[in-house]
Amino acid sequence: MDLGKKGVWYGADKLDPTQWTDLITHVERLGYGTQWYSEAAGFESMSFGAYLLAQSHRINIGSSIANIYARDAAASRAGLRTLNQTGDDRYILGLGVSHVPLVEGFRGHVYGKPIATMRAYLESIRAGQDDADELPIVIAALGPRMLELAGELTRGAIPYNVTPEHTAEARRRLGPGKMLAVEQKFCLSTDDGAALELARKELSRYMAMPNYRNNWLRLGFSEADLADGGNKRFLNAMVVWGTQATIEARMQEHYDAGADHVCVQPVHRAGDLDEAKAMVEALAP
Repeated sequence: MDLGKKGVWYGADKLDPTQWTDLITHVERLGYGTQWYSEAAGFESMSFGAYLLAQSHRINIGSSIANIYARDAAASRAGLRTLNQTGDDRYILGLGVSHVPLVEGFRGHVYGKPIATMRAYLESIRAGQDDADELPIVIAALGPRMLELAGELTRGAIPYNVTPEHTAEARRRLGPGKMLAVEQKFCLSTDDGAALELARKELSRYMAMPNYRNNWLRLGFSEADLADGGNKRFLNAMVVWGTQATIEARMQEHYDAGADHVCVQPVHRAGDLDEAKAMVEALAP
């Protein structure tokens, strides 16, 4: 499962289909190894993955993440096999337990204990499969126990909203031979005021999610750091901004800490696809 050293992460709901075709064509041409996408409201993960596979030729396509409450394990396994049989073995299934508001409030399910629920789901996917250890499945893992589960039952982990310090801990928990693909938001701007505004707006959707908040507190941020949308120290840890060299230095910190793959997420003015394309071009492999 070769993801390449660099990938791109982008929200499924930020573009219409024509714009997504434009973006995936551009990202593939630039030589990135993997395009990751979210499962946003109104976008079903695996069918959207099929669309991106159809619009590309070489680049890997990965879900980040497909919510395990959205489809049962048998459906995920069948979808994974279907997409790889029809998409030249370019699909990576990134799974996650999501968050209470998105599971109970939005979907109307009961949010179970994350570790036990994910373990049961993965064991169901693997049951009776001779190639279970080779299935291109990774999970969104933040805490120590979920990272260890990723190392035990999947090909690796895809942590989101993390720091290089978390990457080092994730590498230790995953164990050898497991893929560690981390996401890093960036803003190609040396204007602190503008970058802070963009970072705060981008992170606002995540600030109320307990899974992320708990992980940030584990990483040493305080409630004061997270208050009122986050202070500069916290925001710059999540969204690195500055020159190209500054952003590449942060990416290198992740590699030095044990990441195999870093997927960059451009943080830019809403609706400006040209800006997003220019930003990923600046960091292209």
